[in-house]
Amino acid sequence: MIQALLDGRFTRIRLFHVRLAYSEDMESVGKFAFRKLWVLFTTILRVWVARFRYRTPTLYYPPSGPNTVPVLRDIVFLCATRWLFRATVFHFHAGGVSGFAPSLPAPFRPLFRWAYRRPALAIRTAPQNPDDGRRLGARQDLIVPNGIPDLRGTVPERSAAPGEPLVVLFTGVLIPSKGVRVLLEAFAEALRRGMDARLELMGKWGDEAFRAECERFVQERGLADRVAFLGVKRDRDKLLHFAGCDIFCFPSFFEAESFGLVLVEAMQFAKPVVTTDWRGIPSVAREGENGFVVPIQDPAAVADRLVQLAGDPALRRRMGDAGRRIFEERFTLERFHRNMEEALAGVSEQH
Repeated sequence: MIQALLDGRFTRIRLFHVRLAYSEDMESVGKFAFRKLWVLFTTILRVWVARFRYRTPTLYYPPSGPNTVPVLRDIVFLCATRWLFRATVFHFHAGGVSGFAPSLPAPFRPLFRWAYRRPALAIRTAPQNPDDGRRLGARQDLIVPNGIPDLRGTVPERSAAPGEPLVVLFTGVLIPSKGVRVLLEAFAEALRRGMDARLELMGKWGDEAFRAECERFVQERGLADRVAFLGVKRDRDKLLHFAGCDIFCFPSFFEAESFGLVLVEAMQFAKPVVTTDWRGIPSVAREGENGFVVPIQDPAAVADRLVQLAGDPALRRRMGDAGRRIFEERFTLERFHRNMEEALAGVSEQH
């Protein structure tokens, strides 16, 4: 989403980007490495240079999620840079950091409060997310939903013909809290109840132990011909899977979940969704309208909704069309750009 922001064309604001390249892949996210100390030091220096070169009055920063190593990194970075700027904007792509201070060693807690103190503006992606801005004393708090470019029409779309198995798609990092094991259990139950379907899981494994656990579950339940782990797909290959599924299922309870952008990616292709009542997800998925929203960590509830959608083609079409309409109304990239320009211009004009 930060890259999407940088790609926008604006008339009221100018953006100067210093990239925060701490992690090279998902395995290194949230983990300490000496290389990251060097990256942190050089990033701070580049921010200083950019501040004086472009006379930028406002620092825009996406705080980390509630995890010790990234929070300590944020503390160092913000204490070293915020004093240079007249205003600071925090954009919470991950949620929950405001309540993390008690988890830190006592000497770091005053530094935490100093680093995150009173931003001029806090932006959340959904009203259901933790109110980090208010808890940190933000002078203004706004909701700006994420948005994506409308790529419908760039790849062929398909739905299962009568008598063909449906395709259920999951996309995300393959870790427990994204609901991967929940989905596998729900899918096995749905098949037991007569649903004719295949399950595709698109994304990178979080670790090898969980991969082995999930693959063992598939083998033990005799699902090898029904479940496919696709790995990472990008660009056109990724779109083909979104456009080619019949139901998109995302039973996440991820600790830093704030929006569920993959739901929007499915909705642009008019696919019904089954997902969870967790953080900002219900701001995207509307129960009974463009899909179903179930409790977290409840395979039986997921299975119920998968079976219901599988048995009712008209319901799938109606919910898919509703998702497409909601996408067009709320989650396009153009709307995201307009909302972000309005928010950031307001801060700049006040400071």
